[in-house]
Amino acid sequence: MEYRTLGKTDIKVSSLCFGGNVFGWTVDEATSFSLLDRFVNAGLNFIDTADAYSAWAPGNVGGESETIIGNWLKSRGLRDRVVIATKVGSQMGPDEKGLSPAYIRKAVDASLKRLQTDYIDLYQSHWDDPETPFEDVLGAYQDLIRAGKVRAIGASNLTPDRLAEALETARRHDLPRYETLQPKYNLYDRAEYEDGLEQICRANGLGVIPYYALAAGFLTGKYRSEADLGRRARSTTVEKYLNERGLRIVAALDEVAQDLNATPAQVALAWLMERPSITAPIASATSLAQLGEMINAIHLKLNDAARARLEAASAPSIPT
Repeated sequence: MEYRTLGKTDIKVSSLCFGGNVFGWTVDEATSFSLLDRFVNAGLNFIDTADAYSAWAPGNVGGESETIIGNWLKSRGLRDRVVIATKVGSQMGPDEKGLSPAYIRKAVDASLKRLQTDYIDLYQSHWDDPETPFEDVLGAYQDLIRAGKVRAIGASNLTPDRLAEALETARRHDLPRYETLQPKYNLYDRAEYEDGLEQICRANGLGVIPYYALAAGFLTGKYRSEADLGRRARSTTVEKYLNERGLRIVAALDEVAQDLNATPAQVALAWLMERPSITAPIASATSLAQLGEMINAIHLKLNDAARARLEAASAPSIPT
């Protein structure tokens, strides 16, 4: 199994990360345990979640994913074998969001309790908080690192300008820097990351762990028309991909998958894992069959012709 380093830390992670947003939403606790067991038994070790997962599901309040992961960690006794990444900043209740130092201190203790662990390997700012200066945000994280509650920090959903500002603030004030970025990035959603963020990440040695690696399932090929949307949990998210460019990408995935005796999902994940700036894409699974397909993508190698076909079909319109 190939392991990669998160940014400039000493944390080694598998080249594929399990997205815990499904736990407590489209996957119950028993199925979550089976999926996590299979993931770790295959030699992978990287699990991503957030305190707000999955507050959007009917009857949920947030924290369900962390709670399930915590119950699994306790029952299996393998905390030292996995890398747990979670996030802070999303709405968790009235006046419970953002990145103020006071809220970060409160939120991390709540996450640690749900996860039933003494430390979080990678603690990430889920969203930008323009109302809180980076110096205050990073100072709060410095306190958590010194207290042993957090090993490293990362960011998600930052613009190029804000990411550069955060890194400069850390350098100027000798504060911990964001070691990772979690952007939306996949074969369809390319422009936002490739137009600025990628250059900053590579220049500063940041680890990149993109979410929406399969574009909410669109890149698996199971959505080819509005008739395929049905009442699936992510149908409203996928609908925006059903256009000429999206279908062109799916067609290219079909062609490459057939040539390589693989599936479209495996090809889409392999393309991400082979990108020079990417550490580990995040992907979710709701069944053991889906998870097995994801895991096998690790061993898939794209040839030059396959990459050229995919990148021509998915080429974004990037301003020059």
